Amino acid sequence: MHEDICFADATELARRIRARELSPVEVVQAHLERIDAINPKLNAIVTLAGDALDQAHAAEQALTKNAQVGPLHGVPFTCKDSLDVTGVRTTHGSKLFEHHVAERDAVAIARLKQAGAIFLGKTNTPEFTLWWETDNRVFGRTNNPWNPDMIAGGSSGGEAAALATGLTPLGVGSDVGGSLRMPAHYCGVVGFKPTHGRVPLTGLFPEVLLRMMHVGPLARTVRDAALALRLMCGPDGADPWCVPVDLPELPEGSERPLRLRVGWLADGTFAPVDPEVRAVVEKAANSLAQSGCDVEHVQLSILRETEADAIPGIVGTPESSYYFERYTRGWEFELSPIMGRRLAGPWPTMREYTRRMADWDALNKGMMEYFRTYDLLLCPTLPTPAYPHGQREITVDGWTIKARHKIKTVVPWNLTGSPALSLPYGMSTSGLPIGVQLVGRHFDETTVLRAALALEESSEIRGLRPPLA
Repeated sequence: MHEDICFADATELARRIRARELSPVEVVQAHLERIDAINPKLNAIVTLAGDALDQAHAAEQALTKNAQVGPLHGVPFTCKDSLDVTGVRTTHGSKLFEHHVAERDAVAIARLKQAGAIFLGKTNTPEFTLWWETDNRVFGRTNNPWNPDMIAGGSSGGEAAALATGLTPLGVGSDVGGSLRMPAHYCGVVGFKPTHGRVPLTGLFPEVLLRMMHVGPLARTVRDAALALRLMCGPDGADPWCVPVDLPELPEGSERPLRLRVGWLADGTFAPVDPEVRAVVEKAANSLAQSGCDVEHVQLSILRETEADAIPGIVGTPESSYYFERYTRGWEFELSPIMGRRLAGPWPTMREYTRRMADWDALNKGMMEYFRTYDLLLCPTLPTPAYPHGQREITVDGWTIKARHKIKTVVPWNLTGSPALSLPYGMSTSGLPIGVQLVGRHFDETTVLRAALALEESSEIRGLRPPLA
């Protein structure tokens, strides 16, 4: 079933297309056939582009005419169903937008198209992208490709599942509280949240909590994530959060010695953490040390002092309720039960809200101080591997906790706006992938990627395919 095509990364596909070893039509057709065969088990891709093969034929004609082509010429890609794509149904995972068709491309999508990439389809997301399991009343739930009884994560869960199973070589998602990195961890792919302000948010829904929101790539390899970032970043004149900071040259391969100062933390303020997750993070720390990094165990007490994982709930509840009221008033019966409860409150007092805003400022200052000493932070992407669908509580290292508490490893870096990348680095005894997370200084994606490339090279599960693939 064209596995040599469908499991090649985007960088390799682009090279083979430019070298005329593959045609864009052949590549797109191979992915469409694989979607037909595999997607019914996953429910990852929910809307296909009607013109993907037409675009592939046009890309083939351009090569025949020796036209100048972009770095992703003829390579298909998908995106989360919260990013606008011209003429394509964009539901945001909600019955309220079930028949909505976007009128223009989100900037990140337009830039990939300008680089020659061919839009293939939309991937599943929870309603309004504001949940950590990909399930909604329009399309239903997405299954984990390693075990369909387990969650694929959210809110970019459809994208991560599609990548893991070769349905697409490259994806675009968003991240307001771990939504790129959580599904990357659960599905065994790379999820990269760039610095806040690096990639325009124009054309992304919802337009709320934008000071925490990020658009970024999902991929099967670190080099693909770097390539996509390079193509998507830069101001567009419309997004006030996107700043004109030049993107340094991004690495294309691993290097040694790295000579970076890395702090690592596998539990402590993140506890409870599954012992298997702790072991994988420690193994990654040892690997970075062997690559030439100065690696130290750290505490990060600022996360505990500011109760960082509690900030989004206090700040986000009133802001989200106010924002969504324009869409939901009189139509509350169409909301999923989870979204209905979230938007109903309870609302914090002004004192509680002000306190959490002060904590947010303190967290930013504390992490700025951390990065005066260290180049990177290495930590768990999440405290556990994937768990069964629909669970509101999970057991971690003997402790039963609310499932929402797992975001304590990811949401701080949305609050600080730091670049953060998850890559697969281990497997649980139950056969589920475990990711590690690298967090860097503002606008220093290069250092994050350098370390990620080194870890990817040493990963024992690099290239491992899930059973549903």
